[in-house]
Amino acid sequence: MKEKVFLIDKDQNIHDALKLMKKHKVSRLPVVNTNSDNVKKLVGMLTEKDIAIRLSSSRYGNLAPSHFHVSTVMSTDLVTVESARSIGKAAKSMIENKIGGMPVVDDGEIVGILTKTDFIEICQGKPFNNTDVASRMTEDVVTVSPEDRLVHARRCIIDKEIGRIPVSEGNELEGIVTAKDIANAMVSFRKVVPDKHQAARIRNLLVGDVMTQNLKTITSDASIEEASQLMLENNFSGIPVSDGENRLAGIITKTDLMNLIVEMEEVY
Repeated sequence: MKEKVFLIDKDQNIHDALKLMKKHKVSRLPVVNTNSDNVKKLVGMLTEKDIAIRLSSSRYGNLAPSHFHVSTVMSTDLVTVESARSIGKAAKSMIENKIGGMPVVDDGEIVGILTKTDFIEICQGKPFNNTDVASRMTEDVVTVSPEDRLVHARRCIIDKEIGRIPVSEGNELEGIVTAKDIANAMVSFRKVVPDKHQAARIRNLLVGDVMTQNLKTITSDASIEEASQLMLENNFSGIPVSDGENRLAGIITKTDLMNLIVEMEEVY
């Protein structure tokens, strides 16, 4: 786990949360409520995915950016872990709950945070350098086109419970769009477009307007160790797998690597 935890108060603005995430290169923040005695109580979690989903929804289409407080967007379904728990059981808990991180809480006090990145850091040496990407990647990949509407990509992220979608034309990779891309695009969009026009114009935003181009890929014969290093060096949560000729063969994510760790730890 990481002992340094960046907290956000439930009454702060979403802009503050995104700035904090960007500054410290994190994708989630534990949310606290500070009482009159300055005691911070854990009340939720806020992720880039939460922000992307809420800010581009029709329900909040006409809500001014200044009204987007953390409490509006955060998840209150908290999953925590104790520091003494084994990494195998912790990884299994994150996979089963479909979350990317958990506050570490001992006796009611936040003592750290555990994320998928912390697990990826241990994917070094045997058997990780003896296991190839092809054996762990997902081959049935959800994709979108640059000409698809961004609200369609958002819906895919919700329905498929994923955090990123490769962008392709035919089978040629053009880029990738992530929950972070959507969240940042929605915040920027709401700053410049008058409130009364936002709901209509959001529906016309295209994937190609916000996707990341010139993306990094990995080949299926690369090792899991190489994939983990690429993720860590670039702060990626997933990497498209190419056939070596810019055609999409699959995708490898931190969750795929965590599933391998759970198998190695023999957690059932």
